[in-house]
Amino acid sequence: MDPSMEDIEEEQRVFAKVISAFKNYQQYTLSANNRRRKDVYTLPKADQELLENLGYKQKLDVVDEAIIVNSDFLAEIANDPQIFGHDVEDEEDEPGAERPAVTHSHSHDQGSSHSHSHSHSHSGDHHRQHNGNSRGGKRSKRYIPTESDMDKLRSTLKQLVRDWSEEGKLEREACYKPMKDALVQHFANVPYEERRKLKVLVPGSGLGRLSWDIAYMGFGCQANEFSHYMLLTSYFILNKTTQVKQHTFYPYVHSFSNAPNKQSILQAISIPDVNPSDLPPGSDFSLVAGDFEDIFGNPDQEGAWEAILTCFFIDTAKNIVNYLRILHRILAPGGVWINLGPLLWHWENNNTSDPSVELDMEELKTLARTIGFEISNETTIDTTYTNNSKSMLGYVYHAAFWTATKIK
Repeated sequence: MDPSMEDIEEEQRVFAKVISAFKNYQQYTLSANNRRRKDVYTLPKADQELLENLGYKQKLDVVDEAIIVNSDFLAEIANDPQIFGHDVEDEEDEPGAERPAVTHSHSHDQGSSHSHSHSHSHSGDHHRQHNGNSRGGKRSKRYIPTESDMDKLRSTLKQLVRDWSEEGKLEREACYKPMKDALVQHFANVPYEERRKLKVLVPGSGLGRLSWDIAYMGFGCQANEFSHYMLLTSYFILNKTTQVKQHTFYPYVHSFSNAPNKQSILQAISIPDVNPSDLPPGSDFSLVAGDFEDIFGNPDQEGAWEAILTCFFIDTAKNIVNYLRILHRILAPGGVWINLGPLLWHWENNNTSDPSVELDMEELKTLARTIGFEISNETTIDTTYTNNSKSMLGYVYHAAFWTATKIK
């Protein structure tokens, strides 16, 4: 079904908000760091002098410099906002508008050729919100990014570490390697030169490293992603980056909590650790943007995929029954579904009146078997997710891993 004009206009508004977050990163984040300076001046003079002797103020100055480096990098990513097929309007300042106060929030991420093809859909990065009429030549009022917007942007920087840096390799390969190994094992009888004929889908592909790896291994691979933050950034990495370690940024300067030393905050990360254009000649690698259920719930997807790899994905479902039903329907007979991840149900206790079905792991596996999967090769893999390895805090997921074959 073709998108309606309302859908297209909503998509434009959403993408404009994401671009606004990228463009407002420096102002927002420098303001947050400056709060620390102001707090020092509220202390007794003797306390200020002790902090001065520790070099605390000098650390804040260095953090400012790192924030500016991040801002320049993010500006490069957001430099081509027309990639999704529409312009991003200039915004007018709303009279009397003020940037919201910085507040604390905790996230769970602690807490050859290739192409991007795109379909219109509503993004998970937003809830519907109108900010002025974009029709009739009237320009929209200036959108003021929220703390939630900035948290998504900070999370994107940490995702870059996980997917595209040397520093993220240990965490990345703890998840991706067993999945890639299982894929190769399932198709062990297929010669390498024939792998390109096998169609592999990676929904919830994030910044695209797992799907890129699969294409690098010779398989035909399509990534699918919903978040505009992920889509904009993966487009930049996969299509605008031509050298190893071409970009440098500081992903951990946004929080001073659980820092054993200055170096843990001020780590410079250079990406990518591989040249994204170094896919084998004739590689079949693409990305489709949009909601998994909207795109792959279509009848024309039935039996279209020999393999589906879901990494930290299935718990994004509102209705897990429909997720599993679609996974089963779009697999070819005898096709394989390889899964790794926890069950951090993303819509649990949401405040948007969206439904949320939250099964435990045993219920989920029973449901998968009922729908028509034979689950094998089960194990538990302990892994972090976008963790700062030099921090005093790290969350470990006891992630479930399995290989499931479509049997009916």
